[in-house]
Amino acid sequence: MQYSFLASYALIIFALWYSRREQFGLEKKILTNSILAMVQLGALGYVLVYLFKISHPSLLFFVLLGMVVFGAYTAKNRIPLGDGSFKIALYSLGASSSIVFLSMMAFGVIHLVPHEMIPIGGMIIGNALNVYTQSIERFRGEVKNTIETIEGMVALGAPLKEALSFASKASVKASMIPTLNMLQTVGIIHIPGITTGMLLAGADPLKAISYQLAVMYMMVAVALLSAVFSVLFSYRTIIGAAFSNTKNQY
Repeated sequence: MQYSFLASYALIIFALWYSRREQFGLEKKILTNSILAMVQLGALGYVLVYLFKISHPSLLFFVLLGMVVFGAYTAKNRIPLGDGSFKIALYSLGASSSIVFLSMMAFGVIHLVPHEMIPIGGMIIGNALNVYTQSIERFRGEVKNTIETIEGMVALGAPLKEALSFASKASVKASMIPTLNMLQTVGIIHIPGITTGMLLAGADPLKAISYQLAVMYMMVAVALLSAVFSVLFSYRTIIGAAFSNTKNQY
């Protein structure tokens, strides 16, 4: 079983072939990221053995901070926004993840132990990263498509945030769709991994389900906060770039 997963790489090969056939241009990303995922997860298996032995809380928070920094670096490369890309991503991921994580610690859902803080922190930060990229991409597209309307509203004296309200709301709603779909279909289509893992480990079913619900509610909160913060921290950069492109056209 340890190496049987390699047979599933046939699906990646199929994706590479189909992308090349249809000229999607995704071959390099699929190949690179699939190998990177294998290396990262392989390394994680060995690293977690040592991370789960950490007893000092401050070291656990440094691990989570490293996740946020790496997430911001990934977001910066995936959705470049100029010189401030890394800061915007870092503030968005850090603020949304911190609010949700510290709130759950205050409520006693998460405890100062590595086998809870590291996996749950990773899920929270990873979800914040996915929503951040979706929100920024949609927000940038909405601003680009409605730039003339935005310019007209600003010229008539409307505050910039008010002129951008339609674009910001559209980006938040769009980035929340995957999370809301997951929430709606859980237990029917989507089978939660945490519940399955806890049940296989012999945990009480009600305890497993209650823990899964707590994690899912965290995902909803961090998704909303990540989308809101991404718009809040990026709107000046995105609108500035949009205005510059409009002037260059003339």
